[in-house]
Amino acid sequence: TVSLAELYDGYPLLILKPMRILLTGKNGQIGWELNRSLSTLGTIFATGRDQIDLSQPETLGSIIQEIKPDIIINAAAYTAVDKAESEPELAMTVNGIAPGVIAQEAKKIGAGMIHYSTNYVYDGKATFPYGEDDPTCPLSIYGKSKLAGDQGVIQAGIPHIIFRTGWVYSLRGSNFLLTMQKLAQTKNQIKVVDDQIGGPTWSRAIAEGTARILEQCRGAKKSAIFSHSGIFNMSCGGETSWFGFAKKIFELSGLLKDTELISIPTIEYPTPAVRPRNSLLSNKKLIQAFHHELPHWQEALQECLNSAPRPQKVHNTLR
Repeated sequence: TVSLAELYDGYPLLILKPMRILLTGKNGQIGWELNRSLSTLGTIFATGRDQIDLSQPETLGSIIQEIKPDIIINAAAYTAVDKAESEPELAMTVNGIAPGVIAQEAKKIGAGMIHYSTNYVYDGKATFPYGEDDPTCPLSIYGKSKLAGDQGVIQAGIPHIIFRTGWVYSLRGSNFLLTMQKLAQTKNQIKVVDDQIGGPTWSRAIAEGTARILEQCRGAKKSAIFSHSGIFNMSCGGETSWFGFAKKIFELSGLLKDTELISIPTIEYPTPAVRPRNSLLSNKKLIQAFHHELPHWQEALQECLNSAPRPQKVHNTLR
């Protein structure tokens, strides 16, 4: 007979039993989807800002110590890119300081961590999709704060996965998709920037990809928590501009006949925060490590627009 220890190379049974997962940002675009996608992996402690407030990093340790999760998934963030320019301290606290604090607390209890980052850590001057090892040079307070958060998680020295993504949208919250649909109700003509490119990414594709990868890691023999640690880009395939994204939204939503879209250069639409011209991310490392690839952005958008709201499954939520 073969013992369990021999069968699994002596690694802890953490990789076999249902996990205790602490999820932050349960009401955000990615967090809302994660709360559903992770349901088969174990016990989910889904928290919002009223339970875990990243603007107060000094309060994070006690709740993490109370739950003692196996995995902490940080989907909470300060995402108001333009507003961050006038609230740099708040953005840096939430995005830059708090993730490092969470990672340090995870280290105390032997937990792993999944964290979400952004393509705005790059300056957008490259002529190719950015890889995880390409130099970072954020142009905005938001990008700088997210990069600081990445560095805090890495420096803690815990098993971790940082997923960098961008141009995230969904059918809830505040995002480009909903903004375009709302503008179409009141405007006959809409001007959209056509010289910034990226890969629009549905939040559900991110959440389902995260769940699939975490499921793989549970059975990995190389690590009791993750088979791979590090930064991994995770975005939908293909590329487009904001104008191209808007045009496809209107086309699939049947709005083109009622509203005229006009392409404009970035210089004609100044914003407080500077955006990178090139936000494309290479997903090669993700595919090689986890054999997972998100769908093409047009396919994901079609599925998103066709999807009906799903009833929320109730998990263990802190009071």
